[in-house]
This record gives sequence, structure tokens and C-alpha cells, in this order.
Amino acid sequence: MQPHDFWQELDAPGTFDPMAERADFYVAELPDGRQLRLPIRVLADGEHALASLIVNQASFTVLDALAETLAKRMAAYDIDVVAGLPTLGLTLAAAVARALGHTRYAPLGTSRKFWYREELSVPLSSITTPNQEKRLYIDPRMLPLLEGKRVALIDDVISSGASIVAGLSLLTSCGIDPVVIGAAMLQSERWRDRVDLGGKRWSEKIIGVLSTPILEWSGSGWRRPS
Repeated sequence: MQPHDFWQELDAPGTFDPMAERADFYVAELPDGRQLRLPIRVLADGEHALASLIVNQASFTVLDALAETLAKRMAAYDIDVVAGLPTLGLTLAAAVARALGHTRYAPLGTSRKFWYREELSVPLSSITTPNQEKRLYIDPRMLPLLEGKRVALIDDVISSGASIVAGLSLLTSCGIDPVVIGAAMLQSERWRDRVDLGGKRWSEKIIGVLSTPILEWSGSGWRRPS
């Protein structure tokens, strides 16, 4: 597959053996069995790798499938409003809100507008932009939309947990406790300790559509950990 071919189509259940070793792509499965081929990103040690998903480069068919599946899994939480984390989480959050029948959502942001307040922000880091110093902001005009409501916090991928922790820190500092946290993909389990570091079991509120492990190199291909 060429790099631009990934995330563009879903394959029928059983098209690929998800347990097979491969050098070029990883097969992730939706809850209904449909399969999505993901590119493999090799980590610095050369012996481990992760499956990658970039939602805003996906086809509308794939995006809609991920959003609709996540919305169905979150329906029992009776969500009033969806809040989205920048940057890629905004694409998914908007689609999830529409799938839930909402007319809008609340985007968090990293671009500081002149009417934003510094006390309504927290530091933000990301596994994909580790060397950029950013802050996560909430538009003060969004607060009435979120206060006292049943809020879902959405990101595209939960990997290290840094973005979710920043989002939770910002919302809780405003007196907003999300009732559920959603993502298109949960990338390994390494985020759990970081998310729960503050003492609250936020990890118990996290729902994902796809789950992917850290992969190991076998000498001929990438495999799930033994």
C-alpha cells in the first residue's frame, strides 16, 4: 500500500488474519468485525512499533464508521455535549456529536485568541509533536455550554495519555467532570498509569473503537506481543 492509501477503506470481516505477522501494515478490527489496515510506525529502538491512525486523513467512510461506532458505545451515557481535543480529535468529536444527533460540539484549542484567559488553559504536549511548547485553551464563551452538563471528551488516539490528561486537567479546573472519554483508537495500554496518576480512575471512563498493541519485530515481520 502507498502511504496515501491507508485509512481509506474498510475490509469485510475475515478478509485478513489479524494475528499474522506483517512488515507493512497492521489489521485492526471494529467491534462488528470490519477491518482497517493501519500503517506501522517503528519506534526508536527499532525492535518495537505502533499501528498509526490519523483521522483527518481518513476517508469519510472510515471516519463515519469510527464516529458512528463510538457514538453507539457512548449512547448509554446520555451525553449533553461533546468536547473535542485538538488537533485531530476535533475531526472525530464533530462527527461523533453529529452521530449522537447534536447540532454542535465544544472544541478546545491551542490557538490563543485575544479574548481567551490564561487561567482557562493548561500546558499541552503530544507524542506526535513532542518538542512543541503549547497550551490547551477553552474559549470562555463555551463554558455555559459545558457547565452542569453531561460531557464527553473526545480525542482521535490515546497513546501516551498526555493529551487526555491535559484535557481532563483543563475541564476539571473549570468544574466540569466528563462522564465518558472516547477515542477512535487506544494505542497499547501504556496510557493507563498516566491517566490515573492524579488518583481518579479516569481510565475506567475511557472507550475506544479500535485497540492496538505495541508490536514486536520477529525477524521477518511485526507481531503482537507474546
